[in-house]
Amino acid sequence: MAHTLVATPAALAACCEKLRGASWLAVDTEGDSLHSYWPRVCLVQITAGDQDFIIDPLAVDIRPLGELFADPTIEKIMHAAENDVRNLKRDYGFAFANLFDTMVAARILGYPRWGLADLLRDAFGVALDKRFQRHDWAARPIAPLALAYAAADTHYLHPLRLKLGAELAAAGREREAAEEFVRIAAAPPAEHAFDSEDFWRVRGARELDPAQRPVLRELYRLRDAEAQRLNRPPFKVMPDSALIAIARAAPRTQAELEALPGVPPAIARRYGRLILTAVRRGLKQPPLMLEHHPRDEAREARYEALRAWRNARAAERGVEGDVVVPNSVLRALAAAAPRDPASLSAMGLLGPWKLETYGAEILDVLRRLP
Repeated sequence: MAHTLVATPAALAACCEKLRGASWLAVDTEGDSLHSYWPRVCLVQITAGDQDFIIDPLAVDIRPLGELFADPTIEKIMHAAENDVRNLKRDYGFAFANLFDTMVAARILGYPRWGLADLLRDAFGVALDKRFQRHDWAARPIAPLALAYAAADTHYLHPLRLKLGAELAAAGREREAAEEFVRIAAAPPAEHAFDSEDFWRVRGARELDPAQRPVLRELYRLRDAEAQRLNRPPFKVMPDSALIAIARAAPRTQAELEALPGVPPAIARRYGRLILTAVRRGLKQPPLMLEHHPRDEAREARYEALRAWRNARAAERGVEGDVVVPNSVLRALAAAAPRDPASLSAMGLLGPWKLETYGAEILDVLRRLP
């Protein structure tokens, strides 16, 4: 398929002029989150009519696209839109209106597979090239095959949207889908906030003994600082398994560090001095016990009852549970335990369609429990 690469201000101005008259735009982005600490949008793909544009944000300021994304008269068709929306908001402050998400539509309809490649193959017999799924989109120049891969992600979105839109209408699910599209369009900008206490999320952290956990926390801080300095994802600086191996053994010397199984020799050599300093800092700190929160039996009972109701509703519809109500919302409902429609609505967790469809059932579950 032919596509137009947009990499100059003049080309972008001409592109925007063509797009302003469109009734719909199919949109996708490619970023470098697998290759950098500070991710950024590296390509924006837009299809309108029979024209595919690939816009290079690293070569041209793409802020003129903002008026198109915010224009409520132009439908933006995207697949798994939330990350793209949040990343574009983070990098450019864009706003979005009139969104249609083909992945969300497929999930609401109960499709067993909702990846774009699956949907296009099943609907149109189109096979997407998967070779560039982990490509470094910040690298320039971009290979022609990579550009073709990027263009394919939007080329077929409009016929897919028409198919799924017709199915939503036939199933009476248009309002449900529209409510979710509005939620995604309003999603906040993506952010990268480091919290050293997130070391608990490292696989194996809770299996360490109390004296080893402060060492892991110091290593976790060290890894993030190096990742920021190098602008690389933390997992490419040191894998979690190496952090756990070092925290468990607490090596005191370079030789001990280099002899540790599970620690790549290149990491031991490159960061040896910093690692040993972090280990010493951790060993001087008080042991870290596992946090024990008093179990609120009534709240847990409410959550389990809501989850059982939700799962039954989802099974009845042939969809996954979070399509009905996500677990995070169930937990908030279990904690607050609203007892009347006004209290439930005031929580702002459910949109109008979900309140109308599920509100009475949720309240009925909660009223049966203390």
